[in-house]
Amino acid sequence: MRQIRSLTTALALIVGALFVPGFGALSATTEAHAATKISHATATSMFRQVGITWSSSGNCSDRNNPTCTSFEQLNLTSAQGAQTLKRATGCALNITGGTEAGHASGTYSHWNGYKLDYAKGTCITNYIKGTFTYIGVRGDGAPMWKSGSGNIYADEGNHWDVLYYNCGGC
Repeated sequence: MRQIRSLTTALALIVGALFVPGFGALSATTEAHAATKISHATATSMFRQVGITWSSSGNCSDRNNPTCTSFEQLNLTSAQGAQTLKRATGCALNITGGTEAGHASGTYSHWNGYKLDYAKGTCITNYIKGTFTYIGVRGDGAPMWKSGSGNIYADEGNHWDVLYYNCGGC
Protein backbone atom coordinates (compact mmCIF):
# COMPACT_ATOMS: atom_id res chain seq x y z
CA MET A 1 0.00 0.00 0.00
CA ARG A 2 2.87 2.38 0.83
CA GLN A 3 4.45 1.69 -2.58
CA ILE A 4 1.20 2.53 -4.34
CA ARG A 5 0.89 5.77 -2.38
CA SER A 6 4.52 6.67 -3.18
CA LEU A 7 3.99 5.89 -6.83
CA THR A 8 0.78 7.96 -6.90
CA THR A 9 2.57 10.89 -5.25
CA ALA A 10 5.47 10.68 -7.70
CA LEU A 11 3.11 10.59 -10.68
CA ALA A 12 1.14 13.55 -9.34
CA LEU A 13 4.36 15.57 -9.01
CA ILE A 14 5.47 14.68 -12.53
CA VAL A 15 2.10 15.48 -14.09
CA GLY A 16 1.92 18.71 -12.09
CA ALA A 17 5.35 19.77 -13.32
CA LEU A 18 4.24 19.35 -16.91
CA PHE A 19 1.71 22.14 -16.43
CA VAL A 20 3.68 24.64 -14.33
CA PRO A 21 3.39 28.01 -16.12
CA GLY A 22 6.61 29.01 -17.80
CA PHE A 23 8.23 25.70 -16.94
CA GLY A 24 6.27 22.62 -17.94
CA ALA A 25 6.39 20.96 -21.31
CA LEU A 26 2.63 21.27 -21.62
CA SER A 27 2.49 24.73 -20.13
CA ALA A 28 -0.38 26.99 -21.12
CA THR A 29 1.65 30.16 -20.74
CA THR A 30 1.32 33.32 -22.70
CA GLU A 31 5.07 33.56 -23.35
CA ALA A 32 6.08 34.30 -26.92
CA HIS A 33 7.10 31.19 -28.82
CA ALA A 34 8.19 30.76 -32.40
CA ALA A 35 4.99 31.01 -34.40
CA THR A 36 4.15 29.59 -37.80
CA LYS A 37 3.63 32.56 -40.12
CA ILE A 38 1.26 32.43 -43.07
CA SER A 39 0.80 34.49 -46.21
CA HIS A 40 -2.04 36.86 -46.98
CA ALA A 41 -3.34 34.38 -49.57
CA THR A 42 -3.35 31.50 -47.09
CA ALA A 43 -5.15 33.58 -44.46
CA THR A 44 -7.82 34.81 -46.87
CA SER A 45 -8.40 31.25 -48.04
CA MET A 46 -8.84 30.12 -44.43
CA PHE A 47 -11.26 32.98 -43.76
CA ARG A 48 -13.29 32.27 -46.90
CA GLN A 49 -13.68 28.61 -45.81
CA VAL A 50 -15.78 29.68 -42.82
CA GLY A 51 -17.44 32.82 -44.19
CA ILE A 52 -15.28 35.50 -42.55
CA THR A 53 -15.04 38.73 -44.54
CA TRP A 54 -12.45 41.49 -44.36
CA SER A 55 -12.28 45.11 -45.40
CA SER A 56 -9.93 48.08 -45.33
CA SER A 57 -10.43 51.80 -45.57
CA GLY A 58 -7.91 51.85 -48.42
CA ASN A 59 -9.38 48.81 -50.21
CA CYS A 60 -5.92 47.20 -50.24
CA SER A 61 -3.73 44.58 -48.57
CA ASP A 62 -0.26 46.19 -48.48
CA ARG A 63 1.33 45.33 -45.12
CA ASN A 64 3.27 48.61 -45.06
CA ASN A 65 0.22 50.81 -45.65
CA PRO A 66 -1.84 51.55 -42.52
CA THR A 67 -5.03 52.11 -44.54
CA CYS A 68 -4.87 48.52 -45.82
CA THR A 69 -5.86 45.29 -44.10
CA SER A 70 -3.07 42.76 -44.52
CA PHE A 71 -2.65 39.22 -43.24
CA GLU A 72 0.93 38.81 -44.44
CA GLN A 73 2.98 37.21 -41.63
CA LEU A 74 -0.16 36.46 -39.57
CA ASN A 75 0.35 33.67 -37.06
CA LEU A 76 -1.36 30.47 -38.15
CA THR A 77 -2.93 30.20 -34.69
CA SER A 78 -4.46 33.68 -35.10
CA ALA A 79 -6.12 32.65 -38.37
CA GLN A 80 -7.28 29.41 -36.75
CA GLY A 81 -8.55 31.42 -33.78
CA ALA A 82 -10.66 33.53 -36.15
CA GLN A 83 -12.08 30.34 -37.65
CA THR A 84 -12.84 29.00 -34.16
CA LEU A 85 -14.58 32.24 -33.21
CA LYS A 86 -16.70 32.16 -36.37
CA ARG A 87 -17.70 28.53 -35.83
CA ALA A 88 -18.47 29.05 -32.13
CA THR A 89 -20.54 32.19 -32.57
CA GLY A 90 -22.24 31.78 -35.93
CA CYS A 91 -21.99 35.57 -36.12
CA ALA A 92 -21.05 37.58 -39.17
CA LEU A 93 -17.36 38.45 -38.73
CA ASN A 94 -15.61 41.19 -40.67
CA ILE A 95 -11.89 41.70 -40.05
CA THR A 96 -10.88 45.35 -40.24
CA GLY A 97 -7.30 45.08 -39.02
CA GLY A 98 -4.54 42.54 -39.47
CA THR A 99 -0.76 42.72 -39.64
CA GLU A 100 -0.49 46.06 -41.42
CA ALA A 101 1.53 49.01 -40.12
CA GLY A 102 -0.17 51.61 -37.96
CA HIS A 103 -1.07 49.58 -34.86
CA ALA A 104 0.60 49.72 -31.44
CA SER A 105 3.95 47.93 -31.24
CA GLY A 106 5.01 45.16 -28.88
CA THR A 107 5.60 41.44 -28.77
CA TYR A 108 1.90 40.57 -28.94
CA SER A 109 1.06 43.08 -31.65
CA HIS A 110 -0.77 43.18 -34.94
CA TRP A 111 2.55 43.50 -36.79
CA ASN A 112 3.88 40.33 -35.12
CA GLY A 113 0.78 38.38 -36.14
CA TYR A 114 -0.94 37.98 -32.76
CA LYS A 115 -3.90 40.33 -33.24
CA LEU A 116 -6.92 40.83 -35.45
CA ASP A 117 -9.54 43.58 -35.32
CA TYR A 118 -13.21 42.80 -35.91
CA ALA A 119 -16.01 45.20 -36.80
CA LYS A 120 -18.50 45.61 -33.97
CA GLY A 121 -21.86 43.90 -34.25
CA THR A 122 -24.60 42.96 -31.80
CA CYS A 123 -24.10 39.23 -32.31
CA ILE A 124 -20.34 39.15 -31.68
CA THR A 125 -20.55 41.68 -28.83
CA ASN A 126 -23.26 39.69 -27.06
CA TYR A 127 -21.28 36.47 -27.53
CA ILE A 128 -18.03 37.91 -26.13
CA LYS A 129 -19.66 39.62 -23.16
CA GLY A 130 -21.96 36.68 -22.43
CA THR A 131 -19.46 33.85 -22.84
CA PHE A 132 -16.05 35.13 -21.79
CA THR A 133 -14.83 36.43 -18.43
CA TYR A 134 -14.52 40.16 -17.85
CA ILE A 135 -10.95 40.80 -16.64
CA GLY A 136 -10.80 44.56 -16.23
CA VAL A 137 -9.57 47.52 -18.19
CA ARG A 138 -6.44 47.66 -20.34
CA GLY A 139 -3.90 50.46 -19.87
CA ASP A 140 -5.58 52.49 -22.63
CA GLY A 141 -9.01 52.14 -20.99
CA ALA A 142 -10.39 49.37 -23.20
CA PRO A 143 -12.49 46.85 -21.23
CA MET A 144 -11.28 43.26 -21.73
CA TRP A 145 -12.75 39.76 -21.71
CA LYS A 146 -10.77 36.53 -21.61
CA SER A 147 -11.83 33.35 -23.36
CA GLY A 148 -11.47 29.94 -21.74
CA SER A 149 -8.41 29.31 -23.92
CA GLY A 150 -6.74 32.53 -22.75
CA ASN A 151 -7.25 34.81 -25.73
CA ILE A 152 -8.06 38.44 -24.91
CA TYR A 153 -10.93 40.45 -26.43
CA ALA A 154 -10.65 44.22 -25.94
CA ASP A 155 -13.54 46.55 -26.72
CA GLU A 156 -11.88 49.51 -28.43
CA GLY A 157 -15.16 51.35 -28.99
CA ASN A 158 -15.77 50.91 -32.71
CA HIS A 159 -14.17 47.45 -33.03
CA TRP A 160 -12.95 44.38 -31.13
CA ASP A 161 -9.18 44.02 -30.78
CA VAL A 162 -8.42 40.33 -30.29
CA LEU A 163 -5.12 38.97 -29.01
CA TYR A 164 -4.63 35.35 -30.00
CA TYR A 165 -2.22 33.41 -27.82
CA ASN A 166 -3.58 30.22 -29.39
CA CYS A 167 -6.20 28.93 -31.82
CA GLY A 168 -8.99 29.00 -29.26
CA GLY A 169 -9.48 25.24 -29.07
CA CYS A 170 -9.26 24.38 -32.76
